[in-house]
Amino acid sequence: MSNENKGAALTPKLAQALQFFIEGKQFETFHQYLNGAQLKELAGIPLAAKLYLAVQEGYEPERIENAKEVDLARKDVENFFVKDKLKFTINGEPFTWYVQYISGKQIRALGKIGADDELFLKVPPPYENELITDEREVDLALPGKENFISKEKPFSVTLVVNTRPKPWAKKTITFEEVVILAFGSYDPNPQKVYTVNYSGGPEPKPEGSMIKGSVVHVKDKMNFDVSATNQS
Repeated sequence: MSNENKGAALTPKLAQALQFFIEGKQFETFHQYLNGAQLKELAGIPLAAKLYLAVQEGYEPERIENAKEVDLARKDVENFFVKDKLKFTINGEPFTWYVQYISGKQIRALGKIGADDELFLKVPPPYENELITDEREVDLALPGKENFISKEKPFSVTLVVNTRPKPWAKKTITFEEVVILAFGSYDPNPQKVYTVNYSGGPEPKPEGSMIKGSVVHVKDKMNFDVSATNQS
């Protein structure tokens, strides 16, 4: 059961709470009148959605505009609903939306999708899934149910190894991998000594040195200075 709306001016409080339903969920308030906007805010329904009040059988439901006030102290318990609900899924989980369009940013918020992941609208083969940016608006009223999926965004940075740019597709790099980037191969012979220093890396240790078997996190344009010597 929800608390009453605190975000808008309301009528004086009553001594006893009034109960009502929105989309099948029970709410209560100590105010005799609430308008359409206040009812939508309680239920988390967008202001652009069309809200209706169920009336007695045989009559058309009453449209409740945002500014229209409803007397909740009448004999019957009021039942509000949205006629045109739109269904879709995010990573297989079902969701309901109350207006025709939804943005990529709103989809991310509903599905708790991280900023590092990419969002796609699934499209039947042989077509490729559509990338949905935060600003992109998707029409949910088209035929069929929309299904959205998220995927981890491919990681890609450029490392600077001995002043030469090298593409890298992992979030970390090992001592041995740095040497391979510098010289094309890694010689495990104990007589071969490699020295690796880095700078411009991520916090908390943006610069330092590496030894055999060590691993560091990388960032774009991170610098590595690598040298090799032979011990006699």
